[in-house]
Amino acid sequence: MSRIGKNPVQVPDGVTVEIDGMTVKAKGKLGELSETLVDDVVVTMEDNLIKFAPANDTQRARQMWGMSRTKVNNLVEGVSQGFKKQLDISGVGYRAAMQGNKLVLQLGFSHDVEYPVPAGIKIACPEQTQIVIEGIDKQLVG
Repeated sequence: MSRIGKNPVQVPDGVTVEIDGMTVKAKGKLGELSETLVDDVVVTMEDNLIKFAPANDTQRARQMWGMSRTKVNNLVEGVSQGFKKQLDISGVGYRAAMQGNKLVLQLGFSHDVEYPVPAGIKIACPEQTQIVIEGIDKQLVG
């Protein structure tokens, strides 16, 4: 059984965290994010530590305990440092390019694959076979 929920989340300098009921808001130099957690977990903040505890002794509460801690950690890390993924395209004739607000991929099909860039992330193609995705929301970047 995982014990991730036992570890508190350290709030770095320059990041403010507000806990309003089951909603946690984090604001930092890169932006602002919020997450609504399930009511099976009790969230408290002491000094610069955010602590989590299961609200009761059910299996669901223990499952949500670690997940809630990880989601809040991703909020804090996202607004302070951000997230970045680098993808390399490998294949004969495979290319990627940005056209306006769309990522255009040539992947061997008879047509180009166009992917609209969601709000909140940045996509760059420094080379034709490389895609760099950056943003503060780990779920959007990943």
